[in-house]
Formats: sequence, C-alpha cells, structure tokens
Amino acid sequence: MVKIAYLTGEYPRATDTFIQREVAALRDQGMEVLTCSIRRTGVEHLVGPEQKAEAARTFYVLAAAKRPLQLLRSHAQALIRSPGRYWRGLRLALRTSPGGAKAGLYQLFYFTEAVVLADHLRRNGVQHLHNHIAKASCTVAMLCEQVSGIPYSFTLHGPDIFFEPIRWRLDEKIARASFVACISEFCRSQGMVFSDPAHWDRLHIVHCGVMPDRYAPPANRTGQRALFVGRLAAVKGLPVLFQAVQSLIKTLPDFHLTLIGDGPERAALERMAADMGLSGHLSFVGYKSQSEVATYLGQSDLLVLPSFAEGVPVVLMEAMAAQLPVVTTQIAGVPELVRDGVSGRLVPPGDANALHDALAQVLADPEQAAKMGAAGRAHVSAQYDITKEAGWLGSLLRGYIAGTPPTTKRPKDTA
Repeated sequence: MVKIAYLTGEYPRATDTFIQREVAALRDQGMEVLTCSIRRTGVEHLVGPEQKAEAARTFYVLAAAKRPLQLLRSHAQALIRSPGRYWRGLRLALRTSPGGAKAGLYQLFYFTEAVVLADHLRRNGVQHLHNHIAKASCTVAMLCEQVSGIPYSFTLHGPDIFFEPIRWRLDEKIARASFVACISEFCRSQGMVFSDPAHWDRLHIVHCGVMPDRYAPPANRTGQRALFVGRLAAVKGLPVLFQAVQSLIKTLPDFHLTLIGDGPERAALERMAADMGLSGHLSFVGYKSQSEVATYLGQSDLLVLPSFAEGVPVVLMEAMAAQLPVVTTQIAGVPELVRDGVSGRLVPPGDANALHDALAQVLADPEQAAKMGAAGRAHVSAQYDITKEAGWLGSLLRGYIAGTPPTTKRPKDTA
C-alpha cells in the first residue's frame, strides 16, 4: 500500500474543504493518507462532522514542537541518524531566507518544525509528503525532505504566492520537489515564470474538484436570491458588490444576498452594509458545513464572487455543479472554469457598474439562467470532478514514488 502524508498550514478549515475531499478520494483509491498541519485550526472551522473527524486524526507539528522532550528527541535522532542531512537542512533554511533578522528567525522555526515533522513521518513509514499552499508550510516540507530524504510534492494555488515568489523561494521549492500539481493553466504558467525550464515537465495540472452528485439544482427560481461564499476579506471585493446591490434594489426591491463565511473584516462589512441602507437585503450567516452550503445553493438563483484575486475558486465549481449561473470576475484561472455568456458572466474586477449589469441580466432571464446552470454542471462534471482529479493526482504520486512518472501535464481524455 502506498503511504503518503498531507501537509498544510491549517487543516481542516471550513474554507479549504477541497483538500478534505482530495484526501478522502485518495483514501478511496487505497492509499493510506496521514494528515499533518502546522497549526491547529480554530473551532469556528470545525463546522461539520467531516472537519471534526479530520481534526481528530491530524498531527499538529507546532503543538508537537512545543513539547520540549519531543523536540529534543526529534532533533537528536535526526542528527545521529544523518548528521550530513541535518546540517544541510539547516544551511538550506538559512540560505533561502529572504533576509533580515525576523525572516531569518522564522527560517529557524521552519527548520525546527521540519525536523519534528520528519521524525513523525519516519516513525509512520511515510513514503512521500504532499503539501498544499506553497508558502510557509511548503518551506517546512522542503526542509523536511532535505533532513529526512522523504520526497515531497506540492499543489500550487495562487494568487498570494505569486505576489511574493522570491520571498517564498518558489524557484527553490519547484527545483527540489518531485513534482508540482498546478490548479490551472494560468497557475502553471506562473510556476514556469519563476522556475528553470529544466523543471517545467514536472509542472502538471491537477484541478481542485467537487462531487457533482452532491449538489441538486434549485427547487425553484424567484430571480431575487443571490449567494456569496468566501472569506470576508478585502481580496473578495465585497464593497464593490455592495455598491452593485445598492443599485440593483432600485429595480428589484425584494432582492436578497446571503453571505456565507467569516473573516477579519466581517464587523466592518456589516457596518458598511448598514451605512449603505442594505441591512434588510443582506444576511451574514457565518461559516457553514459542506452540506449546509449545498442546501443554500439549492435555495439560490445565482452565486456571485467579485474577487480581486483568486486561483480557481472551488465555490464556483460547487455552484455550477448545483446548476446555478455564476457572476464573477475575469481574473487568473477563473475563465478556464467559467465561460462568459455560457455558464455565467465574467466582469472586470472592481467595476460595480459592470457587476450590477451582469447580476441584473442573469436575474431577469430565468430561461437563460437555467441554460447557464446546465452548461456549468456539464463543464464541472467533465473537468472538475474530484474522483477524476484525485485519480490523476494518485497516478502522479504512484508514478513518482515508483520512479516512472507520467510525462503529460494532464491526461489527454481530460485536457
């Protein structure tokens, strides 16, 4: 049996359910998957039985590193077992620091965590480590590989890693990884920008995915209900959406927007909505479980996501699987998922007038909205089904572990 470990900064999170689905799908293939997380997630993320079960079985690196005896034992055993690897790992941590005392100190923290993680993986007979999100946790994965010799790969998402690729040494991570799973063509192109051409053949495309059969189409469409799902943070463009809603309710006085999610700007956004006279048209409902999100999708007429920066949002896949038209911004890898005028509408980011017009158009034409929903579900079923995508990822993992890696960026039948 193939035995791998998954690592990310926080697991499980209500905002990263796609990672949980991927882990479950790999387990369904017969792989043994140990989940590891640098930090414990807050209780606000444990919104359903899936998250609670995963939290209970996850190894938390930072918590283990804070136990003095475990920390000393891990480092002593790593040093005794392979002093060369240990010191090369420390040098790598220092060499890949972006500079400055604080950053250098964090690199030492990452090295400390990497040794603790390496000890856990070795004790459990792990053959390969896969990381999600290419920032701090991927630094730990890279250092863990140097210390332990256990190969690693990672899923490259964006967009934030592309804001600071040099700070996070994306070049070094790609060079040292067995392979990189890029979530879109756009994402792969950005990985190519910051890596040596000699490594481009290891940049494969593996879409994040959903379970299409989990989502039912809306029971009825009123043309008055929109849904937003995401973190309540600046990157999601909610002030622009509020401006669009403020105009929309002049012609659709019964329009209502439900916002699922939480985040650092929730209180400020609630005040903004109140100041704009939108309180009666908006509901902030906080984080919801996967099954609850599916229920909300079935009660909505469209999903709107006015983000300024994204990878390929999984919530768009979920809405499309539920046969909802989507209104979102034309950025990064989103146009690979949403086809303007076919499965939804794409608008320029930050343009409240364009967002208003797209929302009004979709809501005013239920027949066209239904056609968009059907087209969206067909596209997601073909290209973003988690069972198919995890099957491809599983092939990559098994191939690289066995030394016979696939040579295509993506299987031909899903290209």
